[in-house]
Amino acid sequence: MTYNIITLGCSKNTVDSENIAGHLTANGNTVYFDRLQNDCDVIAINTCGFIGDAKEESINEIFNQIAAKKRSRKKKYLVVFGCLSERYRKILADEMPEVDAWFGSHQWSSLIQYLLTIGNTAANTTARRKHILTAERKLSTPKHYAYLKISEGCNRKCSYCAIPLIRGNHTSRPIDDIINESKKLVSQGVKELIVIAQDTTYYGLDIYGKRCLGTLLNRLSDESGATWIRLHYTYPASFPTDAIEAIRQHDNICNYIDIPLQHINSRILHSMNRGIDRDGTLSLLSQFRQQLPDAAIRTTLIVGYPGESHEDFEELKAFVQQARFDRMGCFAYSPEEGTPAETLGDPISEEEKQRRVSELMEVQEQISLEKNQQRIGSTQLVVIDRKEGDFFIGRTQYDSPDVDDEVLISSHEKLKIGEFYHAIITDAMENDLIGKIVS
Repeated sequence: MTYNIITLGCSKNTVDSENIAGHLTANGNTVYFDRLQNDCDVIAINTCGFIGDAKEESINEIFNQIAAKKRSRKKKYLVVFGCLSERYRKILADEMPEVDAWFGSHQWSSLIQYLLTIGNTAANTTARRKHILTAERKLSTPKHYAYLKISEGCNRKCSYCAIPLIRGNHTSRPIDDIINESKKLVSQGVKELIVIAQDTTYYGLDIYGKRCLGTLLNRLSDESGATWIRLHYTYPASFPTDAIEAIRQHDNICNYIDIPLQHINSRILHSMNRGIDRDGTLSLLSQFRQQLPDAAIRTTLIVGYPGESHEDFEELKAFVQQARFDRMGCFAYSPEEGTPAETLGDPISEEEKQRRVSELMEVQEQISLEKNQQRIGSTQLVVIDRKEGDFFIGRTQYDSPDVDDEVLISSHEKLKIGEFYHAIITDAMENDLIGKIVS
């Protein structure tokens, strides 16, 4: 059988799709990721249900695949799973009878059994059970980097966020399991491990009784064999200081912190139930800058949260100008069913929200340009991700794939995808650097 797994949403969904693909491949099937051709026997869509735009994207993709299924001359199966399906399965199933099966975000074993049963796959039941326990991930990323999920779920109760409702409570993986997976990935050619979870800074508290992110980073640095280790999805409240120390001490842990701050106004942060206020946020950023002066700090912010006044937004804009983040994203607030913030209504118009997003991103674009220009003349270690047109596309340690800046290098250079090179930065734009390989 041939399967096309379409993954929407975050990198945590990417890992889930890769694990499912591993089980299917281990049973002799062929698996594609996000294949454009309409020629597979089974289409499986891993949906996102985080915010309004993500839900809309997932629903549109399901409709697109329903249409493709109807156009096909051979029998096809359409399966939907993941976060959107977890929250709205009954409603969606009634509206979309063309979908053959729906699975939530906690039904991995049932989903895999169903996918393996479709079309009488060659593996017998015993083999299927065995592979559900032993199958390895089939990576959808370029072979030189992979996401390393260290936990599932979230114990934070941010007022606007539906993730705990979808994914459940925080559940850490044992350190030894993570280390073993990291070694296996590196043995397969992975050179960059990107540490992810719903909240990486909570890691260990549920199974070890204390936060163990620093311990985990130290062991990954010492034992995985990875050239780069990158930290994502940290949380500002009770940030573990030993994680900062681990980044500072180890050369193979990237000088990079991804920390969604969401806002700076203390009243808004309190309503968001973020567990930190303006002073605490500024103190944490100061600690980062003092102990990791070369680190790139990436954040995301929310505008248009209920009760955000014009003065609150101006405070947020001034904060962005002052903090000078290396990387930043911004989202317009959308009310999510079942969250505490839903009871606050949605008083700010969508037009005003988008105006605030644009205004904030204009400020950040100028900061990004200035910071990139400061790198002109410097020599950076760059990993090559792909070749595109007249350029090889690479990244520095300060940039994560798909979300951050890239380094464009003339294709006249003889470079290998997945290899590291030293490049001198010759020019800069808001979101890209131009580089030349140092001979």
